[in-house]
Amino acid sequence: MSTPVQLNRITASVIRGMKQKGEKISSLTAYDYPTAAALDKAGVDIIMVGDSLGMVVLGYDSTLPVTMEEMIHHTRAVSRAVKRAMVIGDMPFMSYQVSVEEAVRNAGRFIQEAGAHGIKLEGGRDVAEATRRIVSAGIPVMGHLGLTPQSIHRFGGFKVQGREEAAANLIMEDARILEEAGAFSLVLECVPAALAERISQSLSIPTIGIGSGVHCDGQVLVVNDMLGTFEKFTPKFVKQYVDLNSQIKDAVKRYCEEVRVGAFPGKEHSF
Repeated sequence: MSTPVQLNRITASVIRGMKQKGEKISSLTAYDYPTAAALDKAGVDIIMVGDSLGMVVLGYDSTLPVTMEEMIHHTRAVSRAVKRAMVIGDMPFMSYQVSVEEAVRNAGRFIQEAGAHGIKLEGGRDVAEATRRIVSAGIPVMGHLGLTPQSIHRFGGFKVQGREEAAANLIMEDARILEEAGAFSLVLECVPAALAERISQSLSIPTIGIGSGVHCDGQVLVVNDMLGTFEKFTPKFVKQYVDLNSQIKDAVKRYCEEVRVGAFPGKEHSF
């Protein structure tokens, strides 16, 4: 049976090839159909359905309460919208730490049930075997080193990782271990720019930076941060390209006022 060919779809091999060509990789998060559709049409290369949805969509204080069911639900919505970008499902806390077998099973759910094209998991040498097994199952794996939010209690807060030489060397070693395990790319979150540059230069797989400087092979931001729709806090590394929250509030205020005074709906909005 022949399989329909999806033209111009971004795949793991395309992402790896972009590094070889010196082409920068753009990535953003998305958690719903309309946002994902807009990002895809705008030309984003990778759309990550991050467990950051716990904070920016579901109102949790951290990413830790996010469940597999919530991740599958939101990834499914994103996948329906995307025609070109690579969709990466973020493995939530405790979906891959218990056993390698459970990690493979849950990674498979992202592909089979949610329509993702790959998964992301946090950690270095501790997830190397899970990475190997997931890749062996035919599922592309994106690694994640540096500030890994699921380990926030161990770090004692949201802090830059790898400032000291020993910590930097550990991250460098973990990056090589993940590459050897078969990861097709690697997120570097909140590591010093010089360290991110060293890692990027030493690996054959692309690095995707977030708060880790310009020398990574690509960049990712949480879409709610860069669009200004999340108000609790704004990380230092975020560039806010528009303040949609203010625009939304202004529009809602106008709507409420027009309803109160009877200006809406007008004749043009009535049957």
